[in-house]
Amino acid sequence: MEERRSPLLFTFLCVGIAFLYIPMLVLIAYSFNASALVSVWGGFSVSWYVELVHNRQILSAALLSLEIATIASTLALILGTLAAIALVRFHRFRGRFLLTGMINAPLVMPEIITGITQLLLFVSMLKLFGWPNRGITTIVISHVAFCTAYVAVTVQSRLVSADRSLEEAAMDLGASPWRAFWDTTLPIISPALISSWLLSFTLSLDDLVISSFVSGPRSSTLPMVIYSKVKLGVSPDINALASLIICVMGMVVVTAGAYMRRAERIREQDMQKAARS
Repeated sequence: MEERRSPLLFTFLCVGIAFLYIPMLVLIAYSFNASALVSVWGGFSVSWYVELVHNRQILSAALLSLEIATIASTLALILGTLAAIALVRFHRFRGRFLLTGMINAPLVMPEIITGITQLLLFVSMLKLFGWPNRGITTIVISHVAFCTAYVAVTVQSRLVSADRSLEEAAMDLGASPWRAFWDTTLPIISPALISSWLLSFTLSLDDLVISSFVSGPRSSTLPMVIYSKVKLGVSPDINALASLIICVMGMVVVTAGAYMRRAERIREQDMQKAARS
């Protein structure tokens, strides 16, 4: 029986997509504006992209944000995956309820509260142990703390639906538990791992509130630099930078989506072949 398409739902979908993507298209279009006034179209030009290349402050902040996001998302992926495995595979252990609460807390905690508490933690640690000084290290630690929660929830939902009998069959054939997990379960949850890493990378790259609390005098991230410039008025080179970020992240998401779709198709084909044999 074919499902009937509702014109009203389709209209709501189109409106939602329009509100999401039309501002991005307008931003990209105005990044090629020759006029220094953002609200006035002065003709097509790439001068702001050229100026962006020579803006050392923005480029340094962008490289710093990319470095922090890469390190934080990778560490969060490792810690979050381990936490998800512990919650799914070990149903009873001391501290399970506490671990679940600690994972879910950052998801509902306001960023300003998280920033204040982490600032107080780092100040207290600096007085007691002489480490860490506020800078890149404290930003990475803070980003790992809240990104780990998103990774754990995402991987846990995928790991729950994974068929553990495949892993048990691999161990019956002589594989070690680690080898069985690597060859059977890890490919199944790989789409969740990629999605978690991309989500953590985006959250870290986008964070402004927490980074403002825990950063040092020489560790301004890209959102902090952009925010300081926007307070004085929107600069056209910021439009150029935002357009580049949108295009790059869009290509990364499309590539990751194609890979995950291909991996899912291969997994379904393998399961069909196993069912026939």
